[in-house]
Amino acid sequence: MELIIFFAIGALAGFAAGLFGVGGGTIIVPILYIVFTQMGYDPEVIMHLALGTSLATIIVTSISSLMAHNKNGAVIWSAFKNLTPGMAIGSFFGAGIAGLLSGAHLQLIIGIFVIWVAYTMFVGAKKVVDQNKSLPSTAKQLGAGTGIGVASAIFGIGGGSLTVPYLTHYGVVMQKAVGTSAACGLPIAIAGALGFIFFGMKDHINVPNSIGYVHIYAFLGISVMSFFTAKLGAKVAHALSPVVLKKCFAVMLVIVGCFFIFKGFR
Repeated sequence: MELIIFFAIGALAGFAAGLFGVGGGTIIVPILYIVFTQMGYDPEVIMHLALGTSLATIIVTSISSLMAHNKNGAVIWSAFKNLTPGMAIGSFFGAGIAGLLSGAHLQLIIGIFVIWVAYTMFVGAKKVVDQNKSLPSTAKQLGAGTGIGVASAIFGIGGGSLTVPYLTHYGVVMQKAVGTSAACGLPIAIAGALGFIFFGMKDHINVPNSIGYVHIYAFLGISVMSFFTAKLGAKVAHALSPVVLKKCFAVMLVIVGCFFIFKGFR
């Protein structure tokens, strides 16, 4: 029964990863939180376990989504090269910061953050992209990547919620922002997952079938399904208009944000 649930989560998360370039974490984290709660795990580690497992699955999801977007020429490799080093370093240490926060505080932080991102994406949905804008210097992109990496590990969402708005702010069209974000999700996920494993083992947490803050069965079940459905999501992304894509992205984030704020105050 657990594997069936994890397969279903993977199918939804993979589709979202391909469609929005968010790595699927915005769906994986809240659902895993509910599943792990029902499984009777320690409330103090459930949120951390959901975040660590989410990042681990995003490794597989990002590869699938990246391949699909790259076929459509939607990955800006120069931006990927500049953002990646900071993202990887930031994501690893972001996992350590997340380990210092309580589960309730993590829920509130994530909830407020994703609603803010949803608002900025929704109000900017109809804005015409300024094609004359260009990405900032390599050093500034490296700094932005570090910040995105730290936040991504804390939020367990693969960086899409920050990378997509960052790129569109500098004139990158939505489809290319989503594709590049999907590529950037890979180094974030690898470094973040390793961080959650390392800091989880350091904290000596006792959760069945897990290594540190990564649940192995959940990782395998979600990864298998998400690998296939991410390609479908990427195809749909290129069939939709940028305005529709931004608004769908925003609505999804509002739902997730409200869920976590509600749980954080309980």
